[in-house]
Amino acid sequence: MKCIIIDDEPLAIEVLESYCQKMGFIEVVGAFTNPLDAISVIKEKKVDLIFCDIEMPQINGLEFIAALENRPLFIFTTAYSQYAVEGFELNAIDYLVKPIPYHRFIKAISRVKEILAFKDQPILANVFPSNGEANEFQKFIFVKSEHESVKINLDDIQYIQGLKDYLKIHIVNSNKTILTLLSFKELMDKLPPNQFIRVHKSFVVNVNFKRTVQRNRIVIDDIRIPIGDSHKAQFFSSLGL
Repeated sequence: MKCIIIDDEPLAIEVLESYCQKMGFIEVVGAFTNPLDAISVIKEKKVDLIFCDIEMPQINGLEFIAALENRPLFIFTTAYSQYAVEGFELNAIDYLVKPIPYHRFIKAISRVKEILAFKDQPILANVFPSNGEANEFQKFIFVKSEHESVKINLDDIQYIQGLKDYLKIHIVNSNKTILTLLSFKELMDKLPPNQFIRVHKSFVVNVNFKRTVQRNRIVIDDIRIPIGDSHKAQFFSSLGL
């Protein structure tokens, strides 16, 4: 795995370099105190991962990452936890707060390894779909939840409920729910449309879990989910009703 480190503090770079060396399989191909100096390396070399500070004098790390085209996976490393939400909205793999404990570094790298492993397999190229088109190999997605990238098996999702600022993903055979800041549109782009259907402004259902369908609602495990008027025709049509 090839990575670069961007941080205006040389000591912070040294810490990350030592952590990478301990892992044994991470090659640091560049370390920069000025983010702009890293652009040519990102373009010329096959970089798998960027460690990027946020508060830097030349350019804010959030702005730098957002401006990159075809950007690699990236992890923010910063002393300021207040940027966490913005970082994950950019799809950061993780958000490490300084001083970074080694065990948190290992956890973040484990996520990167898992994502790279699946991305590198041609048969799983659509594990992270952007157009909602599923194939027989698409079995799960990753979503950001509580500063982590959470892997969710598609067949375990019963329904998704929209709250004010979050989506709540309900998991089968479990009291567990997963909260994410994704919008309905962003999440629907990741889901196979033949399996997940929007039935209300606040609900998306996995059609495999419907127990009964009534005139204005769907019953899933005794949970009654309303069918909105604007979604009713499409929903019943998709079921051939």
